[in-house]
This record gives sequence, C-alpha cells and structure tokens, in this order.
Amino acid sequence: MGDAVELEVAGRTVRLSSPDKVFFPERGYTKLDVARYYLAVAPGILRALRERPTTLQRYPDGVEGEWFYQKRAPKSMPDWIPTAHITFPSGRSADEMCPTEEGAVVWAAQYGTLTFHPWPVRRTDVDHPDELRIDLDPQPGTDYDDAARAARELRAVLDEYGLRGWPKTSGGRGLHVFVPIEPRWTFTQVRRAAIAVGREMERRMPEQVTIKWWKEERGERIFIDYNQTARDRTIASAYSVRPRPHAPVSAPLRWDEVGVAHPQDFDITTMPARFAELGDVHADMDDHAFSLEPLLELARRDEQDHGLGDLPYPPEYPKMPGEPSRVQPSRARKPKPSAS
Repeated sequence: MGDAVELEVAGRTVRLSSPDKVFFPERGYTKLDVARYYLAVAPGILRALRERPTTLQRYPDGVEGEWFYQKRAPKSMPDWIPTAHITFPSGRSADEMCPTEEGAVVWAAQYGTLTFHPWPVRRTDVDHPDELRIDLDPQPGTDYDDAARAARELRAVLDEYGLRGWPKTSGGRGLHVFVPIEPRWTFTQVRRAAIAVGREMERRMPEQVTIKWWKEERGERIFIDYNQTARDRTIASAYSVRPRPHAPVSAPLRWDEVGVAHPQDFDITTMPARFAELGDVHADMDDHAFSLEPLLELARRDEQDHGLGDLPYPPEYPKMPGEPSRVQPSRARKPKPSAS
C-alpha cells in the first residue's frame, strides 16, 4: 500500500503509514487524501476541537469496513496531545484526547479517524458546557430543504432571546446550529434550554417541527433532538469527514447560505478550495459567549403556565429526577375501562 510518508503540520512531523489504502472505494479516495484534506482545513477544525474532549469515530479499513468509537485516548497517542478526564452517565470515566495543535487532527487520521465528536466543554471545566448545540434532524418524508426552513425560523427564535447561532451541515440531510454560551450551567440545564427552544419551534411551526422523542409520534417533520445536549452525547465537529460513499464533510455555513448551499456541495475535494478562499466562516464563534437565562426563563414559564416539564432521556441513561416515563406510547398500558 505504498511506503509511509511524513507530513509537516504546523511544526509537527506526522507519520502516515499505508497512505494508499483506499478509504472511499466509490471515489477512490485514500488515507492520504483524508490526511491532506485535514491538513488543508486544519485551522478550521482545530478551532472546532481546541481543548475539547474528543471521541474519535474510526474506520481503519475505510467506510466499507468495521468501525468503532474511540472514547479513551489511544495508548499510542503522543505526549504532546493532552487529555481531559470525563465522567459518563453510567458513572464510568475516561481520559479523552483534547486537540490543541493542528497535528493532532492529522495524527488521528493516521489511525483511520474520519469523524471527530467533541464534547461541548473545554478540558479546564468538563462539567459546564460552553456551547448549546441544536440538531435539526429530518424524519422520513422530509429532507435538507425542510431542515433549512426550520433553521431560518430557529435563527429568529434565538435572536428574540438574545442569542446567535452558527449553522453547519451535518454532512447528511440535517443541519446543526451551535450557540456559544457562558460555561455557567450544567448539562441538565443546557438540555432544559434546548427543550425550551424545541417547544417554541413547535409552537411556531407545528406542521413542520417536532420535539417528540418517540419516532412513532414524529410524523413527517424535522425533529429537534434535544437529547444531543445530554452528557456524553456529541455532534460531529465542523469540517469532520462523514462516513458516506462520496466523502462529504460537515460544512460551516453563513446564514445567507442556509437553503442555498446543499450538503452535496461539500466533500474532501471541494472544501479545501472553499477554505482557501473564505477561511473559516465560523472563526468568530469563540469571540462570543451568550447567557442561557432567557431560555431557562422560557422553560420555567412552560412548566408553570403549561405544565410542560422534562422529556425522556435516551434508554442507556439512568432515570433522572422529574423525567416522565420512557415507555413507548404504543406499548404503554391502557387504563382498564371502569365497570358499568
């Protein structure tokens, strides 16, 4: 598969073995193509990952082979890549890699990493998120254009509550909107704010948007996946390669591009040219940190005025205080009819 090559990355030398190994058979893209892609967008993806505990989604034999999530830092990781100690909902813990240099991204590509899944925290404070991440997930019968329409309304909602979001494609059919926030609130509080956003979106677009956890209740609507804000749930970073045949990437967008640009426009061959021309269009995210208090006040009003409390967590999470039943509605026990 060819002799190993060495790539120079911002002062680091990263060795790449088997550079000719094909990772994307449909297009013929190799491990070296992936590494060169990450080299081309290195400042952008480092901005998205810097100081964040990061799970690696690895495909050592390419997108048609076996894959896995690597949460614990690999033993082979060089000592110039720091880690952070994080705790999972199960109570277990791990040391995850925290990229602080561009070379860390290319080093991870050497081990078959396609997608980077950073936590919404920094390693100096792993219990208080500094991003509110909103996942607009098209359900069967809907598509990216529906998600774009929802995103534009979401932008208006955020603006009304004193927040600003930065949109990006998921690399599939959906959209993500990230809001930088002050690291003052817990994962539970940030999740509560995401639920409040989802409910407000439901009120404004009841036929187009849903926050229903159970798939049987969602219908042909865009699902706002509020549980992506729960501890240990992560979203692919900006610029991450996604494991689909044509090697798409999660592309940061300007708001005027939402609904104009489409996910298929961005892959490992087109994004480097865009990055060379425009740079990182989300470069100013770290210059902002908004307050969640307006959304938490909205959540309080929803509960006090409308009786709208918590929503179900994912099935692998421990039962949380105030959480409603996790029983799928169609399987819930029906009350017995009273005797006449």
